[in-house]
Amino acid sequence: MSAVIIVLIILVVLVFIALIKTIQVIPQASAAIVERFGRYTRTLNAGLNIVVPFIDSIRNRIDLREQVVPFPPQPVITQDNLVVNIDTVIYYQVTDARAATYEVASYIQAIEQLTVTTLRNIIGGMDLERTLTSREEINAALRGVLDEATGKWGIRVNRVELKAIEPPTSIQDSMEKQMRAERDKRAAILTAEGTRQSAILTAEGEKQSAILRAEGESKAAALRAEGEAQAVRTVFEAIHAGDPDQKLLSYQYLQMLPKIAEGDANKLWIVPSEIGDALKGLSGAFGNKEGSVPGFNTKGSGTERRDEPPVD
Repeated sequence: MSAVIIVLIILVVLVFIALIKTIQVIPQASAAIVERFGRYTRTLNAGLNIVVPFIDSIRNRIDLREQVVPFPPQPVITQDNLVVNIDTVIYYQVTDARAATYEVASYIQAIEQLTVTTLRNIIGGMDLERTLTSREEINAALRGVLDEATGKWGIRVNRVELKAIEPPTSIQDSMEKQMRAERDKRAAILTAEGTRQSAILTAEGEKQSAILRAEGESKAAALRAEGEAQAVRTVFEAIHAGDPDQKLLSYQYLQMLPKIAEGDANKLWIVPSEIGDALKGLSGAFGNKEGSVPGFNTKGSGTERRDEPPVD
């Protein structure tokens, strides 16, 4: 009985193992390569699949999602014989699991080496300046070559990106100095432009100020002249309205004489003959029959002032 139990247990274990080998569950976005006696039979897609146990075997499970592979920096020589290190990132996707398994031993290594050789061919035809400013052109050319070469491997290269382009240290120092000089040049130009603009605005302001000042002085002079003219007209109208006689006019003439004689340099001055007539009239009014006023000589064409001797 014990031998029968052992045989039954062995049979149950074999059946369980056979069931495990028979039922294969493939995750979504994955594929599996099935071989029968070492020969490719079929490709298992996502879901529940049945295989023949102990006859069929799973050779490889492949992820069909888009993969991202960064490659280490690779030294590349430019057209002007400068060595630059370029980091690349490849975005690829397996489209044919059978080709990716049997057409190439290691498609990751194959893509890396193909990327390096293609980069050297592309960068070798460019100088350093063009290399640093033509990333999109390099990416497009690299993707075209990789996509064409990897198509037979069942792989589609979706995108190629240059992560970094590092020129030699001496070139980096020269570029930094050039950029610093360019920034200093732009700063000097902006400073000079600002100074020029400030001088122009200052001159423009002074011009406007001078114009406004001249206009103000002109208007003030006009207003003063108009005020004086109005005062003269008012005085003239007041005199005529008062109808002054000869005595009043003579008295007004005499009041104006001291103002005319103001100043230390006025030793001799001539007044109009009308003033002499006024003096005569005024003298007659005060009863001086000779028609003279003390301190003045009305003989001749004018009136002469006689300065009194100084008193000690």
